[in-house]
Amino acid sequence: MSDVKDILELDRPEKEFITKDALMNSDKKKKPTRKSDVNTFKRPEGMHRELWGLLWTDNRDAPPLIPTDTNQGYKQMKAKIGSSRVRPWKWMPFSNPARKDGAIFHHWRRVADEGKDYPFARFDKQAEVPVYSDLEYQQHLHDDSWTRQETDHLFELCKRFALRFAVMYDRWDRDKYPNRSIEDLKERYYNICNKLVKVRAPQGTEPKVRAYDAEHERRRKLQLTKLFDRTPEQVEEEEKLIEELKKIELRKKEREKKTQDLQKLITAADTNIDARKNDKKKASKKFPQTQKNIKESTAQNTETTGIKFPDFKQPGAFVRSQKMKLPASLGQKKTKAIEQVLEELGIEYNPMPTEEITSHFNELRQDIVLLYELKLALASCDYELETLKHQYEVLNPGKTPDVPLPETPDPLLDIGQGDDEHSRDNIDVVGTLTPNRKRKAALESTTAHLLKKMKNRV
Repeated sequence: MSDVKDILELDRPEKEFITKDALMNSDKKKKPTRKSDVNTFKRPEGMHRELWGLLWTDNRDAPPLIPTDTNQGYKQMKAKIGSSRVRPWKWMPFSNPARKDGAIFHHWRRVADEGKDYPFARFDKQAEVPVYSDLEYQQHLHDDSWTRQETDHLFELCKRFALRFAVMYDRWDRDKYPNRSIEDLKERYYNICNKLVKVRAPQGTEPKVRAYDAEHERRRKLQLTKLFDRTPEQVEEEEKLIEELKKIELRKKEREKKTQDLQKLITAADTNIDARKNDKKKASKKFPQTQKNIKESTAQNTETTGIKFPDFKQPGAFVRSQKMKLPASLGQKKTKAIEQVLEELGIEYNPMPTEEITSHFNELRQDIVLLYELKLALASCDYELETLKHQYEVLNPGKTPDVPLPETPDPLLDIGQGDDEHSRDNIDVVGTLTPNRKRKAALESTTAHLLKKMKNRV
């Protein structure tokens, strides 16, 4: 019978609404802490104070053995809902202010909200479409390609469909007026809006106009249409062209890098020649070259040729022969080329390390390395020239390119090649080349000067 009375709400005293304190069960008395409880748990030996602080709780409970979700900081306890009277709801009518027909609908709402406005009415945002007068249209908005009736129909559609130009284009009256594109409708509407803003703006203020480029939109849509109408063959051809373009750009970067490297070699050779000339002029004078000048010239040549000999700037004694030690970063091929050229010239690989011999011996090896790099650059240029020549002959059968070729053999290719086949195999670092070679004037003059300097020094 008690359950039936509860269902029928008979002989049941009225209860108040549950408060927040009742939900959170905060009316329980807190147990007073005892000193014995505080001192029950102690920090284990070897455990850091910060870790013990994380495990220790405000209630001085022991650290949990397994993960738990109780008493975890800011997490609230579950609300305990008791039996109480709920807020009443009522089936009541309402009207939407966005509708102009006065339609009335019904829905469930709380009794306390009866008589309030429809809550979703604030989301009804209407587009502000300007209104023009006859005088404004005659003075400022007249256009030969648009009639007054067409303009009025356009603005009527703007108000009706809230500037949704795709819907306006679909609902355009093509029986009375000529067919217009979406870009035409937008262009006409924004031009009128900008003119009205300028005319109605007070003096001394700059009106805010809306920029719209109709021609750009037409070209963009035309381009998208062409892109969409491509055939699979055209798509495949475009992908191949993009791949070829990437290859061309990669070859262009490699060619520019080779050109920069070659220019560095030519600049280094010219710098060495100028430095040697200046050294000779100083040596021809009565004043002898000091140790400081020798060190400066050696350091300058080291920077231009790329061989970095060890520099001893720290205080203390050292062996002078260490200055002639080649760095490990030089490479095995260049080291073998230096050994072969020194053997051909009859120079010891480890001469007496006096101050003068050390500087000149290092300069000589720098010149050999420079010649080695120039030789590789020349071989690369010859190979590219022959490749382009063959490509020209394939594209133009029966024709030969008019390319000036040197009549005399290249002196760079004859350095270090003796009668011994073994020596020729070791020194010829570029391999057998084609007989037709193109040589630049800068390379020819530079290498000739370097060869003369080497012979005079020996």
